[in-house]
Amino acid sequence: MFKKILIANRGEIALRIIRTCREMGIKTVAVYSTADRESLHVRFADESVCIGPPASRQSYLDVKSIISAAEVTGADAIHPGYGFLSENAEFSRVCAEYGIKFIGATAEQINQMGDKATAKATMRAAGVPVIPGSDGLLDSVEEGKVLAAEMGYPVIVKATAGGGGRGMRVINSADEFQKAWDDARQESGAAFGNDALYLEKFIEEPRHIEVQIVGDQFGRVCHLSERDCSIQRRHQKLVEETPSPIITAELRDQMGAAAIKGASSIGYEGAGTIEFLVDKHGKFYFMEMNTRIQVEHPITEEVTNFDLIKEQIKVAAGEPISGKNYYPKVFAMECRINAEDPAHNFRPSPGKITSLHFPGGHGIRIDSHVYAGYTIPPNYDSMIAKLIVSGQSREEVITRMKRALQEFVIEGIKTTIPFHIRLMDDPSFKEGNFTTKFLESFDFSGL
Repeated sequence: MFKKILIANRGEIALRIIRTCREMGIKTVAVYSTADRESLHVRFADESVCIGPPASRQSYLDVKSIISAAEVTGADAIHPGYGFLSENAEFSRVCAEYGIKFIGATAEQINQMGDKATAKATMRAAGVPVIPGSDGLLDSVEEGKVLAAEMGYPVIVKATAGGGGRGMRVINSADEFQKAWDDARQESGAAFGNDALYLEKFIEEPRHIEVQIVGDQFGRVCHLSERDCSIQRRHQKLVEETPSPIITAELRDQMGAAAIKGASSIGYEGAGTIEFLVDKHGKFYFMEMNTRIQVEHPITEEVTNFDLIKEQIKVAAGEPISGKNYYPKVFAMECRINAEDPAHNFRPSPGKITSLHFPGGHGIRIDSHVYAGYTIPPNYDSMIAKLIVSGQSREEVITRMKRALQEFVIEGIKTTIPFHIRLMDDPSFKEGNFTTKFLESFDFSGL
């Protein structure tokens, strides 16, 4: 087992990793930018190293600084959390080169799944259902038009290096193709330095369902059931829940088996997520694989009584997994509390938290790094807390979530709490009747 783990991240996920390391008797090293000097992950780690100024590229994305911090402190492993360098193949490779264990996928696995066109081809070869579309990248707009005519509209062009909805355009007719193609290429080129596109059939009325998997170094893979991530805005998740209201026991087994098949085909090591789109007929299609821990992993932990961070660390240290699949015993839901103003198009709201009160009670979990007096820097993601609620039924979870949200007090900044309270009262949401397009018609007035 590792003696000291450096956490190449910040905020709540860094704090989450520190907690598990302490329980396992492992020393921790926090790295931080000058903007995060007062963050709790710095306070609670055994050691801390400043790695640069507020800009991510000069701190949390600076591989040389992070490796130097690991060497200076004698860390024998690095946990990347999510975001930043967690799916950076070069970082994984450099860690291996310096004899530091990267707690995550290998460079080869990250490369295989990081390029969406390659990932799709890999999954198709493994027998996992994939969305009909181009065999790899498109060479020209003319090739895309021919394929779209064969598949039938609507279709969607996607950036192969995309993420967060950037570099994606839905096309409803041949007349729209050229402009959508140009816009997607321009956006993906600017955002990712790669303007290559591929084409897929656009799935109407989709649900975004992901399956949590864990693989070890001995070729074994298990799944821990699904999470429904369909409540999202501009492809950014806001609420996640498990089990999904639309997934039957039969479909859960089918999707779990497909996820295991896909991960096994690349000899996957560590925690990861296979993401699917499920159409209104209950057919599911591979969308992408995330080769890291997810923001929403706590709801899986709550319904399976399984510490995913601990399992990540054990697998990286060469311990085997049980090989057993895990199924929900209860229900759980997560609301992402962001420093944003939902009444004004989710405008970022950084600043000082003047007053803070976390909700409590049975079935309530808070993952957060903020406190009264903490100043939220404008340099990073706006998520400041995750409110996780569990219960014996979905109805109980929604009732408990609303109570907890009403008890949650954050003053000095705007947050997404008012939006979440209104969502818990929405009849369609309460019935489980929603798709990834749900918030396009949601009433945000008066929040």
